[in-house]
Amino acid sequence: MTFRYALKRSIPVMAGYIVLGIGFGMLLGAKGYGITWALAMSVFIYAGSMQYVAIDLITGGASLISAALMTLMVNARHLFYGISMVERYKDTKPYKPYLIFALTDETYSLVCSGDVPEGVEEKKYFFLVSLLNQIYWVIGSVMGSVLGSVLNINTEGIDFSMTALFLVVFTEQWMSTKDHRSAVAGVAASVICLLIFGASAFLIPSMISITVILTLMRGSKKTESSQTTA
Repeated sequence: MTFRYALKRSIPVMAGYIVLGIGFGMLLGAKGYGITWALAMSVFIYAGSMQYVAIDLITGGASLISAALMTLMVNARHLFYGISMVERYKDTKPYKPYLIFALTDETYSLVCSGDVPEGVEEKKYFFLVSLLNQIYWVIGSVMGSVLGSVLNINTEGIDFSMTALFLVVFTEQWMSTKDHRSAVAGVAASVICLLIFGASAFLIPSMISITVILTLMRGSKKTESSQTTA
């Protein structure tokens, strides 16, 4: 039952990850890096948007320092993801090392989307969702590499597919719950930070703002729950 539930919950991510993986594999192949690179990067790096950025870093001859700084900027949001997952991933051994490695935006969304139903083992569900999502990404990357090597396809605009996936996941989560306060707060905080800091520097301030807002909202919910129980 746990596997079936994890598979069902991950289907929207599967649709996005396979398409995104194909785009990544094709872009990588267009730069002269074949299936071995696509497979290795998707298995050992597994960083979604950062893998797209890595294509330019690899082909542009970027230094290790430049690559490290760019990785920090692109994936800084995962620092906040990790902080918010400390309690949820508590006592998840032997899954914990892999859960930490495989925490992507979409996996984070599924893991934090609510309590699992009765009969589903929560810790195993976390692991299976994480594993299934990476499998989708690996399959898409390999498919893209193969297709790119046999078909002459214009790859311009393919990198927008990552943004499209974020929109799909947001819509799916919006439709799956009646409480939209956290989603509205996140969008509002992002827009405000975008206007204040600009497109090149709004990500980290917006993540800090969202973390603070959600923490306050969580505390408020706990207070309301205790008062209701009393």
